Amino acid sequence: MNSSKRDGTVARQSARFAAVLATPFGRLGIRTEADAVAGIVFLRDNVRPRSPVEPLARRACAQVERYLRDPDFRFRLPLEPAGTPFQRRVWDAIAAIPRGRTRSYGDIARDLGSAPRAVGQACGENRYPLVIPCHRVISASGVGGFAHADGGYLLRIKRWLLAHEGANAGAQDTMNGRP
Repeated sequence: MNSSKRDGTVARQSARFAAVLATPFGRLGIRTEADAVAGIVFLRDNVRPRSPVEPLARRACAQVERYLRDPDFRFRLPLEPAGTPFQRRVWDAIAAIPRGRTRSYGDIARDLGSAPRAVGQACGENRYPLVIPCHRVISASGVGGFAHADGGYLLRIKRWLLAHEGANAGAQDTMNGRP
């Protein structure tokens, strides 16, 4: 792909968001609809940062920046309703995981009477990463996947977020004290 075509694609990606924030782990796109955040998206580093174009996007960016300074910060953003009833149950379980701790897909599945793969799929459908901290959910054998990816920049982001929060990315279910 020639550079002018690639630059046009990158510019269009940036324009799809009310803001694109440069963070230590890469770019973060913020989508808004009316009076709610409609999505937070991890983007590749080649997407151009974009200043917030409206008040809710400014508020979301300010809260992300606060989280980056203080991993104990708790987000307070209006979120557009999303997900199936099962996904919302998984996301509620994820939201209850404290900073610096992790839980396994299997442990959450046991709590919900489900299967680890279903929990993983629900994690991957989370439209509000950071706010609903799906990076705190790991596999029985290590860090696991992230946002439907088993590697690449998304897994690098998961590791960065866990380190930022002081969690042991290789540990299993640290909420329940298991190794």
